[in-house]
Amino acid sequence: MAKIKCLLILILCVFALSAFKENSKITIFMIGDSTMANKDIRGGKMERGWGMMLKNFFTDDVIIDNHALNGRSSKSFIAEGQWQKVVDKIKPGDYVFIQFGHNDEKDDPKRHTDPGTTFDENLRKFVNETRMRGGIPVLFNSVVRRIFTNSKTAVADDDTRTNSSAGLVEGDTLVDTHGKYLLSPRNVARELNVPFVDANKITHDLEQGLGPDKSKTLHMWYLPNEIPSLPKGRQDNTHYNVYGAYTVAGLLADAISNAVPELKKYRCKYDVSVAKDGSGLYFDLQKAVDDIPAGVKTTILVGEGKWKKPVETKGQKIEYIMRDGASFVKK
Repeated sequence: MAKIKCLLILILCVFALSAFKENSKITIFMIGDSTMANKDIRGGKMERGWGMMLKNFFTDDVIIDNHALNGRSSKSFIAEGQWQKVVDKIKPGDYVFIQFGHNDEKDDPKRHTDPGTTFDENLRKFVNETRMRGGIPVLFNSVVRRIFTNSKTAVADDDTRTNSSAGLVEGDTLVDTHGKYLLSPRNVARELNVPFVDANKITHDLEQGLGPDKSKTLHMWYLPNEIPSLPKGRQDNTHYNVYGAYTVAGLLADAISNAVPELKKYRCKYDVSVAKDGSGLYFDLQKAVDDIPAGVKTTILVGEGKWKKPVETKGQKIEYIMRDGASFVKK
């Protein structure tokens, strides 16, 4: 009987410690549009939002709860009840990352807002209601579109995921397509004393530095039959592929750490990430190892789930960092 009591006490202690560990974690809620959103990975789809990749750059002490959705503006996110779902979950000490603009620019009356008035009002609503729940809001402006020409269809192309300006000659200078929509998050952040991340400048500098050709490697730019999921190919200047979303998430994680010093201690860096949910650079751990050159010291972040330990054939120097819930299958 005494042994049973001891066992029950031990089990209760384990549950209590697990609950404490979970409750002690910081949650970052993310609200925004398709450039931030989680994506459907079925059939080998390659599109990713940067928010889907952000967890690679913070320790397991941080939970990323991404509510960003394709095609949403600040207006439609509220009208559809998506914002209320987030509000109901916010606890004191949680963060809410807010990034809208791409779809607020659209002519669609269900989504359109105006910078300086309705767009700013919605951003204030997100900020004030986050604070009412004890949360900490962080405002971002929009990431750039990869536009190196005077396109008149760049905004509309977001929805169709096409490049209607394909016939125009591209220059060497990135052209802004957001206008005053970039100012509203900055102005509201200043007005309400909210941390602000200039995602537009960060991604502008990235894409301008790469130039018109190399910047395509960040986006859903594929020739016909280049990847199985897009037999007809795609020219998409807005949405990121796996590499692009991972790269942007890493840059924004640095900026977040500077804008919100409390999060800096949770910032981490890995050379390669592997995950079954599409949030890593690779799905397959063995493939990730095979791509590492001989003698190169590499850290691999291994996502949740059971994994077969890969065979290292090139004398690589690999350190495996296992996320909570990740483990190697015992032989």
